[in-house]
Amino acid sequence: MKFLDQVDLKVSSGDGGKGIVAWRKEKFVPKGGPSGGNGGDGGSVYVEADENLYTLMDLSHNTHVFAGDGEPGGRREQTGASGEDKVIRVPPGTVVKDKLTDQVIGEVVESGQRIVVAEGGEGGRGNAFFKSSTNQTPRHAEPGEAGE
Repeated sequence: MKFLDQVDLKVSSGDGGKGIVAWRKEKFVPKGGPSGGNGGDGGSVYVEADENLYTLMDLSHNTHVFAGDGEPGGRREQTGASGEDKVIRVPPGTVVKDKLTDQVIGEVVESGQRIVVAEGGEGGRGNAFFKSSTNQTPRHAEPGEAGE
């Protein structure tokens, strides 16, 4: 059995979904008002300690880890689905560093301990979020934030 104690990975979290501009449409309701939903949050990338692992050999073949993007919002104030999180399982005692800045992000010591490596972007807000007594027909929505 080969032993590997250092591996370089490229991780990318998911972008947030965009909010939408939509209008309530029902029979006998000519001006229903805004009903655009918020976008879903992007997925995050985590590193988790697993007591059953003793080497980083499994990670040497898959050097790119991408979390899922959030889905756009829907009609009737429906929030979009959040992106799928990705979990990288490593042996306990693993130190996680940012290769570009050489800064230590964290260390997972105990089995089950989890740290965030890349935080997912927040979903954008739909036009229903911006409605108020003075702005009853907002015609804008926000795009989702980019992930790390």
